[in-house]
Amino acid sequence: MEYQGKVLVTGATGYTASQVIPGLRERGVAVRALVHKIDERSAKLEQLGVEVVQGDLLDFHAVSRALQGIRSVYYIYPILTPGILTGTAYFIQAAREAGVRNVVNMSQISARRDAKSNAAQDHWMAERMLDLSGLEVTHIRPTFFAEWLIYSDSIKAQDKVVLPFGEGRYAPIAAEDQGRVIVSLLLDSAKHASKIYPLFGPVEYKVQELADILSEELGRPIVYDAISIETYQQQAAALGYHPHFIQHISNVAQDCRDGLFAGTNTAVQDITGREPMGIREFIRKNRSYFE
Repeated sequence: MEYQGKVLVTGATGYTASQVIPGLRERGVAVRALVHKIDERSAKLEQLGVEVVQGDLLDFHAVSRALQGIRSVYYIYPILTPGILTGTAYFIQAAREAGVRNVVNMSQISARRDAKSNAAQDHWMAERMLDLSGLEVTHIRPTFFAEWLIYSDSIKAQDKVVLPFGEGRYAPIAAEDQGRVIVSLLLDSAKHASKIYPLFGPVEYKVQELADILSEELGRPIVYDAISIETYQQQAAALGYHPHFIQHISNVAQDCRDGLFAGTNTAVQDITGREPMGIREFIRKNRSYFE
């Protein structure tokens, strides 16, 4: 059945949104993209036939304007930035006023009432706010992205994977697979309303095992530098990261060490009909980031 209406994608130049938008456009769905600034990335979206609007999720009037004429929303609040509860309150009010029908909300696997991470606890609270909004809402809670391996240039520059995850295990999930899930949830919203989907890649690993696979695929030794959480905090502060982000990563690193990120499931295949990408395929598709 052909989708009728327009979809708003927030965080439109991020990893998952950059997969969601082409997926929607391939299906002929009209898309409006909310971006923080107009630049070459937003220009690429316009080339896909996307309507681009500039605004901030902490600006109620900008959010309200962006939601006019919108049926469905992919809502993602940037993890680097404090303020998700205020932004979600603004979003809910503006969405209700605009007659938005359904929302797919990007949360995180560590979102829970008693989370030590402020951001993770706030994501849990934002989920509850959306649940009470009267909107048709589906939450996704991914484990660590496969893209964690390319967030810094340590592999390219030093042949090291530098992470504070200790011996913790997780099943990396690529943004590409999350994008397919999000598109499916947006376009078949009634089937998935009021559900929470943890999202995992196909196989869980220790970071040392990921480093071994990188070594095999790239043809050079890649070392896992298992830094302590305290060392991470010092390095992140020296690089100028926001204290909100440092507090979050420090606590989810401990969550990973404690097994909270472990496990896998069949959600990606169940929702999209296709298995998620394995880590070797991810490395091969993104080889340029490592060389």
